[in-house]
Amino acid sequence: MLTDHRAYATIPAADMTRAKAWYKDKLGLSPFREDETGAIYHVGAGTGFLLYPTPNAGKAPNTLMSFGSSDVVADVKDLKRHGVVFEEYDMPGLKTVDSIANMGIYHAAWLRDADGNILAIGDEPN
Repeated sequence: MLTDHRAYATIPAADMTRAKAWYKDKLGLSPFREDETGAIYHVGAGTGFLLYPTPNAGKAPNTLMSFGSSDVVADVKDLKRHGVVFEEYDMPGLKTVDSIANMGIYHAAWLRDADGNILAIGDEPN
C-alpha cells in the first residue's frame, strides 16, 4: 500500500535554535522551510527530514536517520574537520576502527547531534 510513497525522517529537538545551528555548522545544512511544526531540510536525491520541537529529544537509543554515502571514509574525515564527533563502538558484532564499522560489504559511522540523537552515514544498501 505504501510502496509508491516517499519517506522521510523526523528528528526531535529540545532547542530548535541550538539544533538548527548544529545542523548548519556541523553538516552544512539549512532549512528549506520553517513554521511552527519545525524545520524541513532537503538533502540529496529529493530526500529530506523534519527537525521538530519536543522535550523528548535525544532519548531514542537507536539510529534515527542515515545519510547514504559513496565514500564513507572521505565523508567521515570531512565531517571531523567540521567538528563532528563520531561514536566509537567495541562490542560483539560491531567494532569501529577510526570511527567506521566494517559490516561485510557495508561500512558505517555514527554521530550524535546537539540533542544526542543518533545519526549515521554509511554505504547505501541498494
